[in-house]
Amino acid sequence: QEWWRRSCKHNHSNPCHGAPTALTFHKCKNMRIENLNVMDSQQMHIALTSSRRVTVSGLTVIAPATSPNTDGIHISASRGIVVDNTTVSTGDDCVSIVKNSSQISISNIICGPGHGISIGSIGKSKSFEEVKDVTVDTAFISDTRNGVRIKTWQGGSGLVSQILFKNINMNNVSNPIIIDQYYCDSRKPCANQTSAVTIEKISYVQVRGTSASKQAIKISCSDTSPCRNIHLEDIDLEPSNHDGFTESFCWEAYGSSSGQVYPPPCLSDETSFLEQSVHIWIIHLKSYVRFQFTNLPRICEMFWLKICNIAQINV
Repeated sequence: QEWWRRSCKHNHSNPCHGAPTALTFHKCKNMRIENLNVMDSQQMHIALTSSRRVTVSGLTVIAPATSPNTDGIHISASRGIVVDNTTVSTGDDCVSIVKNSSQISISNIICGPGHGISIGSIGKSKSFEEVKDVTVDTAFISDTRNGVRIKTWQGGSGLVSQILFKNINMNNVSNPIIIDQYYCDSRKPCANQTSAVTIEKISYVQVRGTSASKQAIKISCSDTSPCRNIHLEDIDLEPSNHDGFTESFCWEAYGSSSGQVYPPPCLSDETSFLEQSVHIWIIHLKSYVRFQFTNLPRICEMFWLKICNIAQINV
């Protein structure tokens, strides 16, 4: 379509403009969206914004794999959303879940081609945003750029927590499991920034299939706000060409694994995170004592509060 050809994603000489969403449901409550076929939207196909207790079932969403920004189902600032028995084949995320959304359940979904199932992006332009309590259970993802993804911008703040990806089957998927705290969707490189969205309590259970990329597991987290309580269980991601091997990459990622996990996990354990954090704060404490000795009781109180907060590992 002409609007896709004119997109700045295809032609960098063109300015980036918004385009219509096929269907937007804003501030809706206690609603069902069922048995719809939605095709070839200029950008997003279905958007749920500031809505509560909405069930989406039996949808088919189709657009060319080359169509930019054509998310299938986009969920923003919404709570109590159920997506079930749905097929999405577009040029962007099959499902995207962004700012201030919680209690999201996605099940029995077929996804691909496209960019996979994404939480984010979160924290753009130094914003504070949260996504919590999301379950993706029983999904088939094929020929996508990503599988199950969490993406956040540097400089943002907030929280991504209590996320479960379970019973996920992959076929020829690049980046099957990916957490990216350095996301940048800009024509120019994004500047490094210290603040970051907190990512914790993320579980991947029974994720199997084939990876089109050598790195089948990539968990790239912030130096200043590492990912914590990441759990991998019963993972098997073989190379798509059935030759060679796949591998894992971790940066500032802490957690655990159980069952058979392939490629071998690279997570650091939570104890090492705690020890590292205590060491850093002892250095800070010594510095404070040296220059602010007169306020030593208050400094010690702040130090122990910080250590106690770090040590709170919720199972």
